[in-house]
Amino acid sequence: MSFDEEWAALKADAAARMQLNQAPMRDPHRSPTGADLVAYDDELGKIGHFAYLLHNNLKADGAHARTTTGAAGTSLTSDGFETGKALSSAGTAWSKQVGTLLAACAHISNHLDYTIASKKKDDEWVVAKLSVSTISDYYNVPGRDEGHGLPRPQGPVI
Repeated sequence: MSFDEEWAALKADAAARMQLNQAPMRDPHRSPTGADLVAYDDELGKIGHFAYLLHNNLKADGAHARTTTGAAGTSLTSDGFETGKALSSAGTAWSKQVGTLLAACAHISNHLDYTIASKKKDDEWVVAKLSVSTISDYYNVPGRDEGHGLPRPQGPVI
């Protein structure tokens, strides 16, 4: 089997397994047959970078009123105003919401970094797997059952 035939068979198998209830294609970068899963590192990188910038800016800007809001709430409460308790409660709620948004931005950025690295590893594994299968076609390596005592490789060769 040639490399092109093996590659086409692997792509067809992957495409058959990846159909999501025959969902229509919406990605303009996909191949015309829809057989390939396409994820561009530069696009993922841009999204991850914007999430990182949002995280850093929100971390600074989201906390700018924390000290003064807390001080005002405490001062109003000590002067006997109910508004002080409400202001302190609003400040606490705001801090929790900013923290939740910060965690979401960090999660997006970290996940996209992981996705890019994982995709690269997967691509390297596929290249190595196909290279080994192509190379092994040119050599007659005897197996255990032929009595030469040489073990056949098992699993990925990486």
